[in-house]
Amino acid sequence: MPLSSLGRLLLLSALWGASFLFMRIATPALGAFPTAFFRVFLGTLGLVMILVLLRTSWRFDGKFKATLAIGMINSGIPFGMFCIAAQYLPAGYSAMLNASTPLMGVVIGAIHFHEPLTRDRLIGVAAGMLGVGVLVGTGPVAISGGLVIGAGACLVAAGCYGLSGFLVKGWIAQRGGLDSRLIALGSQLGATLLLSPFMVAQLWLDDSTRLWSSANVWWAVVALGLACTSLAYLLYFRLVEALGPIKPLTVTMLVPMFGVLWGTLFLGEQVTWAHAVGGLFIGIALWLILFKRHRSQPDSPKPGLKISVNDAHRGHSDSSSPR
Repeated sequence: MPLSSLGRLLLLSALWGASFLFMRIATPALGAFPTAFFRVFLGTLGLVMILVLLRTSWRFDGKFKATLAIGMINSGIPFGMFCIAAQYLPAGYSAMLNASTPLMGVVIGAIHFHEPLTRDRLIGVAAGMLGVGVLVGTGPVAISGGLVIGAGACLVAAGCYGLSGFLVKGWIAQRGGLDSRLIALGSQLGATLLLSPFMVAQLWLDDSTRLWSSANVWWAVVALGLACTSLAYLLYFRLVEALGPIKPLTVTMLVPMFGVLWGTLFLGEQVTWAHAVGGLFIGIALWLILFKRHRSQPDSPKPGLKISVNDAHRGHSDSSSPR
């Protein structure tokens, strides 16, 4: 891997790992749905600016509504769920539970989309679930209703990520494809539309004055929307162009490490042996699911491949729609 691409990969991992830190900072002050809403709203604005600067053609070829629906499933629901989890779980917990996304993709694919459940995938699912169980059951957070809600919300988000890859394949890739930057923009806009009524409702029921929180909270929100969403998408697209669709998926293994690191450095979160053991099992699962089955395939993009926006954060790879 060229040194420049390695640097982009590490920066991307650090940004997506930091998203859990920023959600942990902003959510207690603003609430779950306002935080999620402003993330996708600012992410949309950032992507609009990127597309304008890159002079991208705004031709959705009849797939605009599909990108909105994909965004509701791939960004709207997951970001809302992770913000709910941020009220109960340390940032490192959520980052590691997010790594269970490929497991969800394997299970959903086998049940609903006739994907083959190979031995490696089956072992990977078992190892991943064991890792999640170790992390949740023996980690530094005591077993409680909040832990169950937070972990459940993370797994719902992972399930949405796992599902969305198959939706992109059916709704976008098999209908001629679409520029990945347009999928990114449409998906963030769809997530904004989905989350806006929940944001308004929460502010109405709670206290709308919470929007005028401290400057530190809003710096976290701005970083979450512009750095962890808009800039992160741009970095990932560049990696796919340079390395092909497979190697950039190693970001899935690095995000939990950075999520735990930032939580420890800036929030004083405790790191225990459960992080190491649970992370090891999840890492083994990701290797079996993401990489071993691609061993005989070349890691280079096909001529004219239009990449898709929906796989890197969840870690599930489909050759017709790598994020």
